[in-house]
Amino acid sequence: MPRHSFFVYITAFFSCINTFAQEEGSQPVKIEHAEPLYIDLIRDLGARKGEKEWNFGFGLTDNKKYDSYHALVEYEFAPANRLGVEFEVPFTYYASQNGTNDAPSSRIESVKSAIQWTFLVSEKYRSSFALGYINEIILADIESYGKEPFIGGNLFNPFLVVAKRLGSNFHSLVYTGPRVEKMFNEKEWKSNYEVNTSFHFMVPQTRNFVGLEVNKEFAAKDFSMVARPQLRVSIADNMLIGIVTGIPIVSEGEKLSSFLRLIWEPGHDH
Repeated sequence: MPRHSFFVYITAFFSCINTFAQEEGSQPVKIEHAEPLYIDLIRDLGARKGEKEWNFGFGLTDNKKYDSYHALVEYEFAPANRLGVEFEVPFTYYASQNGTNDAPSSRIESVKSAIQWTFLVSEKYRSSFALGYINEIILADIESYGKEPFIGGNLFNPFLVVAKRLGSNFHSLVYTGPRVEKMFNEKEWKSNYEVNTSFHFMVPQTRNFVGLEVNKEFAAKDFSMVARPQLRVSIADNMLIGIVTGIPIVSEGEKLSSFLRLIWEPGHDH
């Protein structure tokens, strides 16, 4: 190797180390994006180490022959810059309509764990990009406890997030990825593909927004789409409330739905 090339490599190497040390010693760039409320992100895009958040969700869906009541508890945090981790436990209670027995058994749906890495933040283009993975351990319904294995299967869900700010107050986001389910008592694997898009207007100098989230699901012989108008309002310095209405555009078994999300960021001031 020529001597001048050796010195070029050495100089470049120490320049990279110096740049990395500066990034470690200072806060990385973070662009604020409006986060959809129904299918939310694992953590803010460009999350900074030490951020944490609790979410409590409550929902109601009219499924024509029965109603389903949803609740979830979710904890998310950033163990390192631009890295988010989340744990969630969702619960669903089913109630028949008109005295029928068509409702499924109520259940703790699953135990979810997830990770999300924001691999690129562009100040120039006001955009953020992230990759993530959600793993769901699917649990048996309540009536089957003691009769069937407590853990019924697993769901694998890698995903990609692309978000871009449009001007000062408008926000756009795409969240997409496959969902692959394997029930342990079945030979077949089930899969579908989700494309979730959202567009929001954030009120200047606040964290309040109004917007629309559209959830689209593609399966082998099926397609569904639900539009979810939504509103988020700050009710305290570290607490927000989100309200969502679900309007099925293409859906066989689902009618109108509603969802409320309470967001608490302990120890974090804005």
